[in-house]
Amino acid sequence: NGYEALHTTVMGPNGKWMEVQIRSKRMDEIAERGFAAHWQYKDKSSQASELDKWIKRIRETLESPSADAMEFLDDFKLNLFSSEILVFTPKGQIITLPKDATALDFAYDIHTEIGNKAIGAKVNHRLVPLNHVLSSGDQVEILTSDVQKPTLEWYHFVTTVKAKSAIKNALKAETKNRTEVGKNLLIEKLKEINLTPSSRILKKLIPAYDSAHKDELYSKIGSGIVSLDNLKDILSKNTKSKMVRVWGLTLGRTQKKPEKKETFDSSGTLILRETMEEEERNYTLARCCNPIPGDEVVAVRQGEGPLMVHRTDCRVALKIMSSQGDRLVAAKWTQHKVLSYLARIHLRGWDRFGVYNAITNTITKELNISMRTINLHGHDGIFDGTIDLYVHSTSDLNNLILNLMKLKGVESVHRVEAIE
Repeated sequence: NGYEALHTTVMGPNGKWMEVQIRSKRMDEIAERGFAAHWQYKDKSSQASELDKWIKRIRETLESPSADAMEFLDDFKLNLFSSEILVFTPKGQIITLPKDATALDFAYDIHTEIGNKAIGAKVNHRLVPLNHVLSSGDQVEILTSDVQKPTLEWYHFVTTVKAKSAIKNALKAETKNRTEVGKNLLIEKLKEINLTPSSRILKKLIPAYDSAHKDELYSKIGSGIVSLDNLKDILSKNTKSKMVRVWGLTLGRTQKKPEKKETFDSSGTLILRETMEEEERNYTLARCCNPIPGDEVVAVRQGEGPLMVHRTDCRVALKIMSSQGDRLVAAKWTQHKVLSYLARIHLRGWDRFGVYNAITNTITKELNISMRTINLHGHDGIFDGTIDLYVHSTSDLNNLILNLMKLKGVESVHRVEAIE
């Protein structure tokens, strides 16, 4: 393979043998970068060529740690055999990417932090989403926001190894952060009821919240999948001593806790009644997908706690459906418009004069919908952000989205599942 070096073994000052490799700069260039790269050795002034960049990408693939050998092989083939496209930065710099690369791949090729904070792109001065597939000759500008974070969805549409690796690392860090947040939330909640965290308490909470271990429990709490509103009830159910239970059975005077109202129909379907008081319900609404009346829903049994109601397209519910179907309970809404439910929408568009006023007028005056928070940011002529508001049902929400999409300057509006 062209490798050259002088190898010898000598004894050091402390009586230990050491291996010594002696190489010239040319030999070292071949050893470190391969025989195909040494042709550039004499021309030190030349800039990195496309061959150098290609070799660098292959080295990044080889050096990228991967526990799955097949995944590594797929990544290697992805870069080795893919056709390439040439795109331009706003300043005219040429960037080489694999065919079918997206705007997000371009962002990560520029810099990992730019990729992590990307919210959209301008391709040939036209606003496009991050999953927009680039073509040769495109001029690409990446739009960023400090509040943006990578998502699992990104991992599935990027094509380059560099982008996939960066997203994977960011998601791992986010999971670790969620675990810490969840742990702190649990500690604070326990303090409110004058308890301190202990292994005994965790042993009760892990099965009650349908978790395999404490880190999964912390992560569910931190991401909002699990609510701690019923924490006191769960702990009180498990803290009765055996002596008290035996005493009650002996005297035949065991006191029953007031039962929650029956909310199942004759077919066993859970009926979600809006008119029922919260403390009377035997279910809670999952924060991971935030279901509202009109959504197709399913309930999940979670240990001794109340049933957790998810949207049927919720990623958490889908995972449970595929592996633990016996925990599922059919559910449906009653036809009432009594209560308002919190929903979140995400908007993006051109940051023109008066667009914020048009959005708020449409929501509050034309459709008579109450807003809780509005969080919109303008950057490089683009606005991006979320609005939390109260709606009665999905029909209200869909009608709102249709009306907002009619506004000049609004490019996209969609519902956000989880509300932290």
